[in-house]
Amino acid sequence: MSQRVAQARCRCGAVTLEFSAQPIEKTSCHCSSCIEAGEVFEKLPNGEAILDESGGVSYVLFRKDAIRCTAGREYLREHRLTAGSLTRRVVAVCCSTFMFLDFTKGHWVSVHRDRIEDAGVIAHAAFQNRQSPMFLLRLLTAWAGMGFRNPKIDFVDGQLDDVRI
Repeated sequence: MSQRVAQARCRCGAVTLEFSAQPIEKTSCHCSSCIEAGEVFEKLPNGEAILDESGGVSYVLFRKDAIRCTAGREYLREHRLTAGSLTRRVVAVCCSTFMFLDFTKGHWVSVHRDRIEDAGVIAHAAFQNRQSPMFLLRLLTAWAGMGFRNPKIDFVDGQLDDVRI
């Protein structure tokens, strides 16, 4: 992996993710699934606020080929709202921290904004409405830069429901 551009950590610091590419963009999602999952995570023992000031979930999007877990992989668990859901949300069970959303068929990962340590990375990422043509163009451009591949995130083992927090 090339040089680290950004880093994300869980609240207790046991889990660290590193990114080797600038973010694609930042956005706030107000879909019913993101809001429902945010409410679930807020209710976890020692849970934190997930929904932002607008009532959505704020994300910073990165290419999947630019992420790696450098510490705490054993604490990462996935949560799907339904068994057949194409989106899995990943939580660090060491401290009940929502880390990111992985659209499994996609080429990007949506990292919860509050997990990114470098505010400059967030500030310099373009903000896009998830419904805008520019949002889709940025995703397509990032995908082309990846050779139209859809890498898999393979460092998450187990489901959130499998552990007691």
